[in-house]
Amino acid sequence: MKKEIELTVHPDYIFNYEFIKSQAASLLKVSANELTFVRILKRSIDARKKEPVYKLKTIVYINEQPEELYRKIDFNAVDSSKKVIIVGFGPAGMFAALRLIELGIKPIIVERGKDVQNRRRDLKAIQRDGIVNPNSNYCFGEGGAGTYSDGKLYTRSTKRGDVYRILSLFVQHGAPEEILIDSHPHIGSNKLPKIVQNIRQTILNCNGEIHFNSRVTDFIIKDKTVIGVIINNEKEIIADAVILAAGHSARDIYYLLDKKGIKLEPKPFAVGVRIEHPQSLIDEIQYHSKVRHHNLPAASYSLTCQIDEHGVYSFCMCPGGIIIPASTAQDELVLNGMSVSRRNSPYANSGLVVSVGERDWEKFKNFGVFAGLEYQKQIERKAYEAGGGNQQAPAQRVTDFLSKKLSNSLPKTSYIPGTKSANLHEVLPKNIVKSLIGAMKIFNKKMKGFITEEAQLLAPETRTSSPIRIPRNSVTLMHIEIEGLFPCGEGAGYAGGIVSSAIDGEKVAESVTVYLNRK
Repeated sequence: MKKEIELTVHPDYIFNYEFIKSQAASLLKVSANELTFVRILKRSIDARKKEPVYKLKTIVYINEQPEELYRKIDFNAVDSSKKVIIVGFGPAGMFAALRLIELGIKPIIVERGKDVQNRRRDLKAIQRDGIVNPNSNYCFGEGGAGTYSDGKLYTRSTKRGDVYRILSLFVQHGAPEEILIDSHPHIGSNKLPKIVQNIRQTILNCNGEIHFNSRVTDFIIKDKTVIGVIINNEKEIIADAVILAAGHSARDIYYLLDKKGIKLEPKPFAVGVRIEHPQSLIDEIQYHSKVRHHNLPAASYSLTCQIDEHGVYSFCMCPGGIIIPASTAQDELVLNGMSVSRRNSPYANSGLVVSVGERDWEKFKNFGVFAGLEYQKQIERKAYEAGGGNQQAPAQRVTDFLSKKLSNSLPKTSYIPGTKSANLHEVLPKNIVKSLIGAMKIFNKKMKGFITEEAQLLAPETRTSSPIRIPRNSVTLMHIEIEGLFPCGEGAGYAGGIVSSAIDGEKVAESVTVYLNRK
């Protein structure tokens, strides 16, 4: 017999299995000896009261053996009778490839960037020297933006697909089993590269192909049907379909599609700043104590409000993390956040962003479908100039930002390229500034102490999602005009984050299979 029960556990005992087992037995009014196993299905922290506790959803096995934690998927070699090109090797592309192999179809992956090992040199160059390789950086390369920017696996997209299956595949390839139970699962940028390498090896072992340093420079289209791609202006690859999973920073892909007359659509996104606090301050606010219990993780937060019809919210919050340069061109500045598995940095950072739409980029309407993209680019160029170049970030104390005055000094920061004091009122659009000011006052009421001179704003956070959508049929998931072309993931405008992108990759792979079986 088995029963699902919920337990409340003090942090002192959260890793004491025998204690948890005795608590379960007591609740069920049975002997602990009768419990064969207690499995934690979901683990979360409840910090609403003065003393934080863990909430556990468990399944208790009484005189019965437990099932396996997850079902391991067997990946078998595929032949070349059916081939699908996947443009981009981020989460959407990786999981599309794995699903195609499961379904007996050969994936041919083309990735403009480098493998995870060689990519590290380019990350060091942008961090230490301010040199941006436009094809190998924090956005482009094996594993996509997720590999070296944290690996947060929390998603609200639970209705889109099987989240547990995605997490299980990560575990199968080396991720810790804790991601299957934590309410906000996280892997860490120190562990993700090895997991990504393992996924690569699975694909190669099954006869899949992966081509690095291979940027798509053209699509081969005949009679409104895509039949292949051209790589680096010279190499031609032919296949039965193309999955386009290039990521939201692959602007050249958008321009190429438009040049070929392939329909695109503008879409809303969000822009703003990175806000950085001492992690100890966030811990004190969230856990109601100046000393964090050793069994509690670095505290996080999630904030949202509405200001003048603009949604303002925290985005990609990184407890115990660092801020990184996510630029993909030399004359722009883009920020993101990341953390390693231990989340032991003394800083907490989060995107603090404002939703924007067509009314916000009205003055760029001459750019047509690229109006929002131009709006995004202008903010990034302006921030680059305000930071003085070399990927330095313009920054301002939160208190000075609210008072509209230049900071005479700036707090220490996790951002390795460094900061330069700047008036962010002159860097960001006026409506963004106004919304941020209004939101921070509201957030300070929700988290007393959020506004402090110890916190600073670094600009800009602009790549929350794609400003472009590549329209597809809602049933076939194929582009509405081009047969055989399947837009996928964040870059196509259908996902936001690692897990939702992976889910979309799997869904598109399944739709491709249906398409190929009908040909």
